[in-house]
Amino acid sequence: MGDLSSAPASIAASLAEHERRQRLRLITCGSVDDGKSTLIGRLLHDTRLLFDDQLAALERDSRRHGTQGENIDYALLVDGLEAEREQGITIDVAYRFFHTRKRAFIVADCPGHEQYTRNMATGASTADLAVVLVDARKGLLTQTRRHSWICALFGIRHVVLAVNKMDCVGFERAVFERIAGEYRALAAQLGIPHVQAIPLSALHGDNLMRRSQATPWYDGPTLLEHLEAVGIEREAVVRGFRLPVQWVNRPNQDFRGFAGTLVGGEARVGQNVVVLPSGRRTRIARLLGADGECGEAGAGEAVTLVLEEEIDVSRGDVIAAADDAPEVADQFAAHLLWLDAHALMPGRSYWLRLGTATASATVTEIKHRIDVNTQAQLAASVLELNEVGYVNLALDRAIAFEPYARQRELGAFILIDRQSNATVGAGTIDFALRRAHNLHWQHLDVDKAARARIKGQVPRCVWFTGLSGAGKSTIANRVDRRLHAMGFHTFVLDGDNVRHGLNRDLGFTEADRVENIRRVAEVAKLMTDAGLIVLVSFISPFRAERRMARELFAPGEFVEVFVDTPLDVAERRDVKGLYAKARAGQIPNFTGISSPYERPEAAELVLDTTAADADALAQRVIDYLTR
Repeated sequence: MGDLSSAPASIAASLAEHERRQRLRLITCGSVDDGKSTLIGRLLHDTRLLFDDQLAALERDSRRHGTQGENIDYALLVDGLEAEREQGITIDVAYRFFHTRKRAFIVADCPGHEQYTRNMATGASTADLAVVLVDARKGLLTQTRRHSWICALFGIRHVVLAVNKMDCVGFERAVFERIAGEYRALAAQLGIPHVQAIPLSALHGDNLMRRSQATPWYDGPTLLEHLEAVGIEREAVVRGFRLPVQWVNRPNQDFRGFAGTLVGGEARVGQNVVVLPSGRRTRIARLLGADGECGEAGAGEAVTLVLEEEIDVSRGDVIAAADDAPEVADQFAAHLLWLDAHALMPGRSYWLRLGTATASATVTEIKHRIDVNTQAQLAASVLELNEVGYVNLALDRAIAFEPYARQRELGAFILIDRQSNATVGAGTIDFALRRAHNLHWQHLDVDKAARARIKGQVPRCVWFTGLSGAGKSTIANRVDRRLHAMGFHTFVLDGDNVRHGLNRDLGFTEADRVENIRRVAEVAKLMTDAGLIVLVSFISPFRAERRMARELFAPGEFVEVFVDTPLDVAERRDVKGLYAKARAGQIPNFTGISSPYERPEAAELVLDTTAADADALAQRVIDYLTR
């Protein structure tokens, strides 16, 4: 038996060497069947990073699922899902790790199908370099252009154009140079500055790790040579550090620290800092890293900062170097990639998450939709699945941010559906809108409380919702008449009446209905500020818009009244003949027939119109308001 006394030291040295290796995060993308999984599988195989049992499993799976006859199907090393192996496609983002003596690599193999664009965007958002594969037989395809555009959107500046399957075209130089020329023109159009084109056969290993004798006309690097040598340092546009606060660490009364991961720059004890968005300034008193107290820390390190002064700092705030702080705003211009099957509706409220901060956000305007295949700017009122738009965003509060071109960590965001908690959009901030700096709240000496006091009432917004023909307007009108007779100051905003004036330009598409509710909610808010009791009678079929309306008001000021009438009963009451026309297909997007109605989940009042008449139900509303 050999001497094992030096084994621990050898292992420690090996681990230390691995830690010192520079890491390159890259993605492989392109159209379906361009050979992405095969390329990564071949790299893993040829760098000798597979164990014997993995090789045995690969040979066994190649016979069962493979597409290469008796030969190894390298794509199976990456296509880990059973559905991927059965269909021969990539669905999920598959992350793989390998290293050489010069560098460590994290590879994201992104799916080529358009319906998995969200997965491709996930991989691109953290990558330093993209390997864009093109089948030499097919040239640039729609998905090649789509993926390249998304790479540019997420700030990838280095692209390897891997012209794959050159063996299928006899390693013809003219084919390679034609594809490389077309792609360089596309990259210049997209603003991708660095492109290295390499002729490849991933299946046979040509120009992958070793130079191929089949391409004597090519004098550039192999794929691995380029990946080991490419410079990935980002421009030092951010000098000062930023710490998005992830957690307020308060184990006892004697310690209060703010934990997170430093993004950009260096932090040190005694440094002047600013807390955003509040703007409070102080200095770093203590700095704690993974191994305890330290004098300084750099980008990428998880740290806890202790500040000299006891100031208010919460999760989502940003502690930054005082001499190079990020901006603060609540309105932005941004590129947005829509990831949900249900279209983006301007005016609908979503959660926006940027760094560790979360805010309520609304797309106030779609400036244009971008055709990612031609980069043309097209008019659009909504964004559908996998579409990209240039939009204006408005938040319910100001947050610290960076333009994405300056820093990824504080410039990229996601949008989250407030009901399902699903991620529905991903985007990058370009700049704060000028209006965010020009608009300020004007103080008014006579406030809502004073206006309500002189009227002797509590301002309320009573929001009647239900199907067409449910009886909303009838009940609201009787409530209004009785409150007026009792000396209260009221006003009715009825859906039909408002569409004759304020909302006469809106139709009945889902997008128009969202805007319809947004406008009337803002008007109702102004009326309650005037001290009135406002009775709003709108179908308002979507919970998201009713929630948006509620959030405009102070707690207890918004009263949701669900006028609960079964569809068949509402149809029998169809005095306007609308249901009959909708059934005949003459009225599209009609609530309850061709467009859904989402019942309230926690209305303050539910009025069952089959159990009581309009007068009794109106009295229930009055009792609720006056008790």
